[in-house]
Amino acid sequence: MTQAQTQITWEKSAQDKYTTLITKIPLFHREIAKQVVDKKAVINAQERGAAQVEECDIVRAFLSEVPMTFYSLMVRLMDEVGLDCKKYE
Repeated sequence: MTQAQTQITWEKSAQDKYTTLITKIPLFHREIAKQVVDKKAVINAQERGAAQVEECDIVRAFLSEVPMTFYSLMVRLMDEVGLDCKKYE
């Protein structure tokens, strides 16, 4: 992580939902998804000029970084953990 990435915190509720979602991703894909989504969520927050990663940053990171092959799985898992992807599409 760069210096700028380490300065951004994660909003507690959003981070809890994200952590739960990551545990639901099939093991084989979990670490890759975590790496790309962690990075993109921080970038999304920075682009908004925010000091925290929020739900919108996480959802948009999943939707932009996870391959379309897994789109329906991601939508279902986000719904299960309470991340409303419909309002961020």
